Amino acid sequence: MADTDGATNNVEMGIEEEETYFDEDPTTEEGAVYPIQQGRVVDWSCLFALMTHIYNTLSPPFHTPILVITQPAWTAQDHETLTQFFFEKFKTPAFCLMDSALAVCYAYAASTATVVDVGYEKCDISAVVDFLINDVGRGTAVPRCGGEGMTQRLLELLSDKGFTRDMCEQLKRSGICEILPPGTAMPGEAEAEVPNVNPAAAASAGANAVGLKGRGSIAGVEGGDDQDGEGREVEDNEGVLDVATLVVSGKTNEFLARKEKEKAEKAEKAAAKKAAQEAAAAPKQAKLPNAKRLTANFHYTERRPLEELNRNGKRPLENGASYGEGETKRSKTPDPQDAAVSGATETGSATGTKTDVPAENGETTAVIRRDVDVGIERFQAATGGILDQTADAIHRCILSVPEIQRRAELWDNLIIIGNGSKVRGFKEALVAKLNSKYLISPSSATIFTSELPSNFTTPVATGANTPQPQSHLSNSHHGPGVNPLLLAATTASNPGGLAPPGQHQHLHAQLQMQQYQQQNQQSLHQHSGHGQTPTSIKLTKMPEYFPEWKDVGTEEAAFLGAQVAAKVVFVVDQGLSKGFMSRTEYNDLGPQGIHEFCM
Repeated sequence: MADTDGATNNVEMGIEEEETYFDEDPTTEEGAVYPIQQGRVVDWSCLFALMTHIYNTLSPPFHTPILVITQPAWTAQDHETLTQFFFEKFKTPAFCLMDSALAVCYAYAASTATVVDVGYEKCDISAVVDFLINDVGRGTAVPRCGGEGMTQRLLELLSDKGFTRDMCEQLKRSGICEILPPGTAMPGEAEAEVPNVNPAAAASAGANAVGLKGRGSIAGVEGGDDQDGEGREVEDNEGVLDVATLVVSGKTNEFLARKEKEKAEKAEKAAAKKAAQEAAAAPKQAKLPNAKRLTANFHYTERRPLEELNRNGKRPLENGASYGEGETKRSKTPDPQDAAVSGATETGSATGTKTDVPAENGETTAVIRRDVDVGIERFQAATGGILDQTADAIHRCILSVPEIQRRAELWDNLIIIGNGSKVRGFKEALVAKLNSKYLISPSSATIFTSELPSNFTTPVATGANTPQPQSHLSNSHHGPGVNPLLLAATTASNPGGLAPPGQHQHLHAQLQMQQYQQQNQQSLHQHSGHGQTPTSIKLTKMPEYFPEWKDVGTEEAAFLGAQVAAKVVFVVDQGLSKGFMSRTEYNDLGPQGIHEFCM
């Protein structure tokens, strides 16, 4: 009450209260709130604020239907809460909830597929058969299999080299971070293996090298620049100086000058040789693909407040130091970020620094760019069980489909989406992992059926496949599908085989119908391929009539599928198949009625 009275007095006095404005700080995540974590809603008020911001930004017309893509981890109560919010808040005339996996199938124009959605903190695996999602065995929010799991894996490998989480995140998004297929050798591993050579040949080569080195050292001493032969008396073959002879000869200064000259010449030759080797190896290293390079370079970008930078793009001076016209004098105290980058000397090192200081436009931050070298750790982002856990979840999801004959189709229509799968080589490595763990060859699939005759059928309970002795004296001509024992039992009262007209035909038709029903019942438990293990695993390709998606990638295909589904549901179908919930139906059924209209 006190606050309300104070506000009223301020209005009466003509004093306007200042409105509170919120500004985004790109340099820190302090105070940030995430409404969805691991695919589950954890803060509804924050999610409603985000939805309101998106709706106001788009500013659609008043009578505009809304379709919302849901996550597999959302519960039925979550669907009811969203339905109530959109109908009550935005007064929408029609509302529809659509599962993200089903939206991906609409984008790929695939009625049956296995959708693997690699997100930020989790991974969702869904089996869709004829546009129906199989909820049994569905991989919902599989933890530590998303993009954040790969970042944490890089941080675990490079933390002792001074890398921070932000550096590992940018490394994961760079082009040098690549996931190699299982079984691929890391750069340098093949060179590290010592080939098996003949020990006698190695010993012979080593002895020759020692002998040549010894003769070269002797020749160097005996064939020096001293032309009068006194140099031979000053130093013997083993390099021990004869001090007495050197002092008596009176050429001490000349001898020291000659040794210094020889040392300088050797240093120059060694430096020139090393520079030539580096220059010759640089083009070869540049031509190698990323998977063959021992080290690679990426650009690390960070934002810093302008208080820490001067107008020249350098860090602020300490202790009142100043810049002179000549040599720049700065404090040698390292910055924590500088120490992090410079500490990566073995597998990560800063090779260059560039600062972009903005102009006088009110900005308070500046961008600093560094070039950082990384070793083979950049190939190990998906190690630590990420690929294994994802492959196991895919296998369990497909095995949970009750229609066994459709499992082969699910293996042949694998869709991998999500921003977590943007890491270079992730999709190929995941398919290679599935092939190595679960794939069997087509020849192995037919090992138990290749030697059976084509007309051989499985015995059934009627005994139709039981071999019977052939009697050429029998007058009955029954069909091949009729059980002879049952026929003989029914005609036992007539030994002569004489029956009323039409009795044999009626019995034959009845037995054939019974056998047909039994064969149909048995076919429900049979399948043409192996349902437990696949014989082929393939990735599904998005149709090419969306050329604009080729440049941005198909990781966000759920949005494209939502657009296609919205046109089908709201425009083409217009509620005939109950694809959406109208305002009238919401008033009659309430939020619980959305379960009858969800896709």
